[in-house]
Amino acid sequence: MSDHNSRGTKRKRSDRDNHSHDLTVGDTLARIQAEQAVNKKESDLQDTKAAESQRNGLEKHHGGAPSDDGWQAVDRATRRKQKKLENNYPALAHSATARLQSFVKISDLQNLVLYILADGTAPQWISVKHHQNFDKVVVLMVPGLDTDLFTGAVSLEDGEKGDENPGAQAGELVPPNDQSNGSTKLSLAPDNYYPSKLAHQKLPEPLKPLSEIFTHLWPIKTPGDFKRMHSPMYAMLSSPIPRTKEEKNKKGPKPPAESRSWTDKRTPITEYIATRSELVENAYALHPAHLNSETEREVEKARRHKAVQSPEDGWVDILDISSVTEGAAPESEIEAGSILQGRSLLVIDCEMVTTTVDRFALARISIIDWDGNVVLDELVKPTDPIKDYLTPYSGITKEMMDTATLTLADIQSRLRILLTPQTIIAGHSLDSDLRAVKISYPFIVDTSLLYPHPKGPPQKSSLKWLTQKYLSREIQQSSTLGHDSIEDAKACLDLIKQKCEKGKAWGTSDASGESIFKRLARTGKVDHRTKKDPALQEGMEPAPRRTGALVDRASPSHGFAASAEVAITCETDRDVVAGVERAINGVADGGAGGCDFVFARLRELEYVRGWAGRQDAADEREEVALADAVRATVQCIADVYAALPRRTGFIVLSGSGPPGDMVRLQKVYAAHKAEFLVKKWDELSVKWTDTEEQELKKAVERARRGVGFVGGK
Repeated sequence: MSDHNSRGTKRKRSDRDNHSHDLTVGDTLARIQAEQAVNKKESDLQDTKAAESQRNGLEKHHGGAPSDDGWQAVDRATRRKQKKLENNYPALAHSATARLQSFVKISDLQNLVLYILADGTAPQWISVKHHQNFDKVVVLMVPGLDTDLFTGAVSLEDGEKGDENPGAQAGELVPPNDQSNGSTKLSLAPDNYYPSKLAHQKLPEPLKPLSEIFTHLWPIKTPGDFKRMHSPMYAMLSSPIPRTKEEKNKKGPKPPAESRSWTDKRTPITEYIATRSELVENAYALHPAHLNSETEREVEKARRHKAVQSPEDGWVDILDISSVTEGAAPESEIEAGSILQGRSLLVIDCEMVTTTVDRFALARISIIDWDGNVVLDELVKPTDPIKDYLTPYSGITKEMMDTATLTLADIQSRLRILLTPQTIIAGHSLDSDLRAVKISYPFIVDTSLLYPHPKGPPQKSSLKWLTQKYLSREIQQSSTLGHDSIEDAKACLDLIKQKCEKGKAWGTSDASGESIFKRLARTGKVDHRTKKDPALQEGMEPAPRRTGALVDRASPSHGFAASAEVAITCETDRDVVAGVERAINGVADGGAGGCDFVFARLRELEYVRGWAGRQDAADEREEVALADAVRATVQCIADVYAALPRRTGFIVLSGSGPPGDMVRLQKVYAAHKAEFLVKKWDELSVKWTDTEEQELKKAVERARRGVGFVGGK
């Protein structure tokens, strides 16, 4: 039937079903895919024939052996490998399809390094092409770089000595000074966490070379909370120990990750007695036994008088000894392998209330011994009327205090009898307890120092959190009944015993985490599909471990430098540039082939902008214009890039934004807090209201916003 005759004629369903030219959607797709496969096969066959023809021509000319002119024909496998590497050249780039939900953090940069060189997870915020073909990564921290330099909020005109707009509100970007020329400046939204393209024509002259190395300026956020910023260097170089899948899925308090491979190192309690410097740093009143000269005693006496910690204020020095050496037990009384070393240990925990003069006062003191026996548990009647029992925190009620008869002086007298030169007292943040009891003591063990906060001082982990993490039990669960000082003291005692059994590193960042240098050396290159060393899968020898270098002004034995394969100490930024080149290319300290990972820090710009004080502050230096300092720093970055070998990832980060306002307000808050502990509210000379609180939050938020650049060579 012709098409003309078939028009208007309704076909039967059976005709339609049997018609060979009527296809379903699935049939159509199958045919298209089959045709594409055939075309691809034919194309590949043609390419193969062409390649074979080319190889045959080369082999005919060279004969697969050295020719008459001495040239050696390249092996076919070698040519294929070289071609594959060129076709699969690694790259780091911003993806236009990426959907960021928050700021890129310093920990994301660290994970990028670990993804390229070791066992990190694939990042979602940046496009990483052929990451397995990167050979090395260099990370350069440059404090002093921030968005204000790129937007024009800070002038980079020649002759300017500092920030053009130092009064800019924290957390906000100040518009460029020359509003008529705003189109020539980079425009960055304060809350925009997407990167901005580095347009060469829009950059200030000193910053233009950066556009020849990187394509985008990334906002990078430093870890912290609303009152403080954590160390950006720690965030970059300290890596958490990865948890297994089973540990991640476990409900409730999770045991420390370090427990899987930990080797116990039994350590005596005397090794944990706080040193004089630790006592000073944590606001303890120094006992006279820690003071070695009359001058030191006079200085401490004046300090304690000013801090309302003198005998006139009711304070007493327990133990009449002149030196801490008098507390050591005789050798004859020390058993071999003993943890106590002939000493005794008492754990103290106190609960407080507030009085009508707006001061904290001791309400309960509990003391237990090494075996957990209760030695003392008494309620104490404050001198002034009680204003707030603080029951949700202290567990103290009016009914309890109505039965109290002992005074603070009575407790001090009992402690004089109870404590001997061989007695060590312990507690959690014991400085607050001793402040409540108004005593100084020479032999102190503080669990807040034995188990430091993961982010470092001045932060301290709570006793409740430490008990959950290291003892796998809960304390302080009641939100209405408050704390139980006996329960808290026993938790503190168990933490001390565990520390003595495990060793000094237990509970520290060295145990709960590890430096990135150690992690790279431990894991090496990993196949990201199997999460294993590719060499081990093929039955070959394990791949060489990754080596790392730290190039900085710090001593080679200080902090992270101690765990790096290579540590190079520098005095200037130019020294840092030379040190990176030595480490990455294997010259001198770097060894054969150079290091796989290099971390370095340029600090001259930071000093010029006043973000940090020089360690050599006594050394008089010529004042440097800000534009010149930026120009010199950018040149250092460019010189480092020029020295990098091919297939090297290159990351530059500032670490933070301007910290000036944050530091200033933190000092005000610290002064207020110190006064608040010892003075009445109307006697405070340093005020801290909600206005200052909000200013601090804004300043911290501004300081936590740094910048970064990510690329490769």
